[in-house]
Amino acid sequence: MANTVLIGAQWGDEGKGKVIDLMTEQHAWIIRYQGGHNAGHTVEIGGERYVLHLLPSGILHEGKKCVIGHGVVVDMEALLTEIEDVTKRGISVEGRFFLSDRAHLIFPYHRFLDENREGKAVGRDRIGTTKRGIGPSYADKAARTGLRAGDIREADFPERLRRRVRDYNRQLKTLGATLVDEDELVREYVAAAERLAPYIADTLVLVNRAADAGEAILFEGAQGTMLDIDYGTYPYVTSSSATAGGACTGGGLAPNRIDRVIGVIKAYTTRVGEGPFPTELEGEEGEALRKAGNEFGATTGRPRRCGWFDNVIARYSAMVNGVDHWALTKLDVLDDVDTIQICVAYDCGGRIMDTVPGAVRDLEQCKPVYESFEGWKTSTTGVKRFEELPDRAQAYIARLEALTGVPVYLVSVGPGRERSLIREEVLKSHGRAV
Repeated sequence: MANTVLIGAQWGDEGKGKVIDLMTEQHAWIIRYQGGHNAGHTVEIGGERYVLHLLPSGILHEGKKCVIGHGVVVDMEALLTEIEDVTKRGISVEGRFFLSDRAHLIFPYHRFLDENREGKAVGRDRIGTTKRGIGPSYADKAARTGLRAGDIREADFPERLRRRVRDYNRQLKTLGATLVDEDELVREYVAAAERLAPYIADTLVLVNRAADAGEAILFEGAQGTMLDIDYGTYPYVTSSSATAGGACTGGGLAPNRIDRVIGVIKAYTTRVGEGPFPTELEGEEGEALRKAGNEFGATTGRPRRCGWFDNVIARYSAMVNGVDHWALTKLDVLDDVDTIQICVAYDCGGRIMDTVPGAVRDLEQCKPVYESFEGWKTSTTGVKRFEELPDRAQAYIARLEALTGVPVYLVSVGPGRERSLIREEVLKSHGRAV
């Protein structure tokens, strides 16, 4: 079986949770390798809806081993709450969930700093973060001052935490921000550490031993390529490596042991937060897509900005991630659209470009060059096989394949597992061995 990396190819919210859930059946291990509880994967099983922010989606499958890798930043309270929630719903995590001892931790002082920065930011300085302390925690990691999951098992953890609280309180005081109650925080997080300690492991060893034994591994990305700290629309990005390369650095498996990369794309495009979005639709068209696609954040509830499919972004993501196959989601959202637009290039001040400019200010000046496509005006939600899709829907997908240079192996026409059309012949005839 293949070791697979699954990534979001746009600005996140592409429907990765459902695709991961489907792919879990072919993998023994599922590893979340970056991000924090600022991301949410939504899965519907048997009419029940699960929203997971930190636990890998594979936790919903009995017998699958799940890992939060060292590329993730973890809020202990948020993780413990999530473990408690799934346990109450009859899902056991004992003996099959592991937290990397190298994963960095988020504390309330990270959140207070995040809230203060974002709250005071105006204009171009406003990023649109979830204010959950993700960025400040990654900053501590880069500055080599952060606390890691493995540290909570050490006898000096309370004193080390106190020192960090005092350092942050000095900084927060100068900013006029909310200060942390040192004694209360230490008491709460020492108690949380005791509850979380049994799940902590050297996951680097676990993952590589699993690979040595031939057990298939699925690496689960959060956010999307255009929010990657290096490849995204910087500075309007997340603070981690959301691309396929992040699976190696944040999950612990060497690049030559990755067999395939699956990219998830919507049949249109969305993003949340600030930053450029060339194909964004304002007014009634954008609102119609938002309502039809229920485009509201799983983590924050924020309404997503909606626009037409951007092939420039898709081709860029295919290149950056080495995408072997697409999983195309939310095709059904376009069922009632008369004319569908596909962005095939950018007009940047009279210069036609088919690549994403590196400077965000250049991208802000780019206007989409569209190719019009006649809609199919027929419901796809009851379709069981790809061949049963309306001819125009199949033609739309074929055009996306031709434009991006990547075949579509899965088409989603609704939120449930059963609303997934898998093209086995594509997996067999394209890309690497499965």
